[in-house]
Amino acid sequence: MTAEQVHPRHRLVDVLQHPVRFSIVAALDKAEKLGFAEVRDAVEVSDSVLSKQVSALEAAGIVDVQKGFVGKVPRTTLVLSRSGRAAWRSHLAALRQIAGTD
Repeated sequence: MTAEQVHPRHRLVDVLQHPVRFSIVAALDKAEKLGFAEVRDAVEVSDSVLSKQVSALEAAGIVDVQKGFVGKVPRTTLVLSRSGRAAWRSHLAALRQIAGTD
């Protein structure tokens, strides 16, 4: 079987198949970086749900988590990693191919 004969579902990125993780990466793809609260509000989840899903994305190398302070207030910023952006684009391309819209 050649690469052209393999069903595109085999190119889907497993970690991106979860709806919340998919939504997080979609939001980050549109921005250079976003604050934790911005992502939470964009994907309409609780802090705990976002934290758990971001941890999974970070462990997979999709998202980089940057922690710092603005004055004395802690800030968490989320950034799509270079490899995460490549995985996202590959995942979307596979979805489009499955849907027949490529």
